[in-house]
Amino acid sequence: MGFRCGIVGLPNVGKSTLFNALTQTAAAQAANYPFCTIEPNVGDVAVPDPRLEKLADIAKSREIIPTRLTFVDIAGLVRGASKGEGLGNQFLANIREVDAIAHVLRCFEDEDVTHVEGKVDPLRDAEIVETELMLADLESLERRRVAIEKKAKSGEKEAKAALELIDRALVLLREGKPARLAEVPEDQAAAWRGLGLITTKPVLYVCNVEEASAAAGNQHSAKVLEKAAAEGAGAVVISAQIESELAQLDEAERQDYLAELGLDEPGLNRLIREGYRLLDLITYFTVGPKEARAWTVRRSTPAPKAAGVIHSDFEKGFIRAETIAYDDYVALNGEAGAKEAGRMRLEGKDYLVRDGDVMHFRFAT
Repeated sequence: MGFRCGIVGLPNVGKSTLFNALTQTAAAQAANYPFCTIEPNVGDVAVPDPRLEKLADIAKSREIIPTRLTFVDIAGLVRGASKGEGLGNQFLANIREVDAIAHVLRCFEDEDVTHVEGKVDPLRDAEIVETELMLADLESLERRRVAIEKKAKSGEKEAKAALELIDRALVLLREGKPARLAEVPEDQAAAWRGLGLITTKPVLYVCNVEEASAAAGNQHSAKVLEKAAAEGAGAVVISAQIESELAQLDEAERQDYLAELGLDEPGLNRLIREGYRLLDLITYFTVGPKEARAWTVRRSTPAPKAAGVIHSDFEKGFIRAETIAYDDYVALNGEAGAKEAGRMRLEGKDYLVRDGDVMHFRFAT
């Protein structure tokens, strides 16, 4: 399953530097002027998970294949983006295609790096971007509402349901609030997602700080963390410059550099994990002598659908899933030990996959 996280923010906040470090490539041009990213750049990154190496070690797997997230570097928005200012319309369309938004906020002072608003203020920057996204949603819904209202008045059942959801979103947007604050019943969740609203997407604030503040943050990032807590959003503190430098080092050099900075791990690891958590994703594993592999699904995914992530035939012909909890697999030294101890479970179609499950699917061809 492809899960995409869009990296957004004003120009010159460090988005492309961060993206380059994430993908360890120079695919996105990082430069000190607005709109240096003309097309959205896409990069897959591995989700760090020490459990996978442990499983591979026990099973003597020849290959280790981690699960991955896709990050999309989207060019900087400016005031008026919803009306086409800068390169707004093009990039608003790109944001609609992602599952979550990583909102990079500049939390560092540097006279050599211009700020499009003239002064560093991450809360103001967050408000500018959020306002443009809300205005884009508002315009989109008001334009669509006219046609849907006509269908609803003619008695079309689906149109009536769609109109109710649209009006629910419009109430919030007209009050200057993102659509994700709406309370939507579970049986309407699919139709709600079908509206394609940008402001329904979960948000992760990424506080880009200077090197000296990478470990503890600074006064700018503290304000963002407070904002995120109040909204129930995610937030991480990271130095894009440090991450860019780490990306150029080998493993030994990387560890030495982290130690010098007083950091336990690269900030990107926290960012990736937080993005994973934000999307409410879990990992299950398939393990054998050929490979140990991690697979991504949303929490509470039924076993057949999880099997379909590997291959559609697995879902169509699903019979059962031989399942071992990660802790049991490790404690009992692998599949054979878990079987002998009675810790392998046979799960059917109604089983909801849990994080860390080691699974083997049986299916009919």
